Amino acid sequence: MSLGDSAQGPERTRVAVIGLGSIGGVIAGLPAALERRDVVACVRRPIERLTVERSEGAIEVRLRALTDPAEAKPVDWVLLCTKTHETPSTAPWLQRLCGAQTRLAVLQNGIGHADRLAPFVGQASVVPTIVYYNGERLGPDRVRYRRAGEHDFAVADDPDGRAFANLLDGTSMRILRSPDFKTLAWRKLLLNSIANPITALTLQRQAVFRRQDVKALCLAILDEAAAIGRADGARLHADESEQLLATLLTYPPDAGTSMYFDRLAGRPLEIEALTGAVVAAGERHRMQTPLNRALLTLLRATSDGPGRGKPPSEP
Repeated sequence: MSLGDSAQGPERTRVAVIGLGSIGGVIAGLPAALERRDVVACVRRPIERLTVERSEGAIEVRLRALTDPAEAKPVDWVLLCTKTHETPSTAPWLQRLCGAQTRLAVLQNGIGHADRLAPFVGQASVVPTIVYYNGERLGPDRVRYRRAGEHDFAVADDPDGRAFANLLDGTSMRILRSPDFKTLAWRKLLLNSIANPITALTLQRQAVFRRQDVKALCLAILDEAAAIGRADGARLHADESEQLLATLLTYPPDAGTSMYFDRLAGRPLEIEALTGAVVAAGERHRMQTPLNRALLTLLRATSDGPGRGKPPSEP
């Protein structure tokens, strides 16, 4: 299915997407297919069209792209889809795109979204989100979107969260609005604290979690991290680790993770917002995290090692 731009009218919502990778490509393509959304991609290299592959059929959209922050103007919504360690580099875009009426949806891993973005966004409202869908960048102008659970996003059940749900109304995305966003954020962090490091360090897709020895290791890592989450105020279940591992095993065995794809591409790994966040929270609450700290050491060594920038061959 191919969709073009219709005539722009005053009722169209202006949306800027920063970062057109696996997550950003999906969230740029689906709203761009709606006539009432005016979507612009903030990218390093020009792009004219974007294809999003879905189980129900691919969509192809024309996509306006900006490569120079000086060309940007304030918009209604900014969707920030870069990795967390790339946030400072987006400052020139955020300064131009964010006005007093702008909402900034943060489609990044980790916790503490609002605090992390506060220095960059002026008077704009920060809207933390939790991304559940699985995206894969197949090329500069093509991404694959796969559902990875009952919902594609979670947001707080407040005016900003409801506005984000309205922004995606008409797409196929399913949004969970929750009065306990903190617990959901920690739950996603816990899932990421095993899915990303294990796939990146073993260079295997999610089939690796079918191994019994890997399952046992993941449960131990999760138990340690869940105790930190409870100390931080998350209302996690007593059997949270078992539930999260069971959830992970429902994902397609051939699905990758963002950290896995980053290692294949020789890019820096998004360590500090995931395993680093668990260890940092443990330090704040004066709790020991030997397993997560060991993972953190291995991930930092892998990301900083001499082989970085020379992608390994995928198994």
